[in-house]
Amino acid sequence: MSEPSRRADGGTARRPTGAGDDSERRHLERNRRVWDRWSDHYRLSESDFEPMREDAMDRLGLERGDAVLDVGCGPGVNFDRLRELVGPEGRVVGVDYSPGMVESARKRVADRGWENVAVVRADAASVGLDSESFDGAIASLSMGVMPDARATAEHVHALLRPGSRFVVFGLRPVPSGPLRVVNPLLSRCLRWVANWNPDNDVPGALRAAFDGVDVARTYGAGTAYTAVAAKAGAPDRSG
Repeated sequence: MSEPSRRADGGTARRPTGAGDDSERRHLERNRRVWDRWSDHYRLSESDFEPMREDAMDRLGLERGDAVLDVGCGPGVNFDRLRELVGPEGRVVGVDYSPGMVESARKRVADRGWENVAVVRADAASVGLDSESFDGAIASLSMGVMPDARATAEHVHALLRPGSRFVVFGLRPVPSGPLRVVNPLLSRCLRWVANWNPDNDVPGALRAAFDGVDVARTYGAGTAYTAVAAKAGAPDRSG
């Protein structure tokens, strides 16, 4: 039986059939513990990856007045740039499962007086938001730690309007070449530091859910990458 989750509007949503099994729930709870621990110590990651995150956000193709979803938003490090892209008339919604990260993100929003940014604590694979209500979605350093990257990608696809993009900046083992010899050590480090899920093939999950996927940029022998997934259809800018 699927497990209900709290909707942003106060109702409930259910995980897709087959999702939310014991192993996924255990991984989700490990995520909560790991990222609660990191919620007060995110500055290094924020500064180190800032150029890569900003490049990823710039690939969303957002316009003023758009609505954008930040998947696994952490303490809200993307919010400043996303607000610049959509303007004060746009809308930013962050989703994260870690209570510590959500608290930090909401504090950031409150401290800056942002009235068009909301933060929801939920599983990104089942967060109760309206279908086709977003003009873009970003995930930075979050898809690789999801219990089920494909379920998350499918849910994000459902939340996006036709013609929108889901841009993912993520980490992975070395995909090819002689440096793959370091992958066992790298995988263990990612697992320990971030609860990285070795069962996730994030580019593959995007290809299964979206109509077109391009790994647009890579860094560090391919261990960091930016993938752009497009939902078919023409964007409706009439409203």
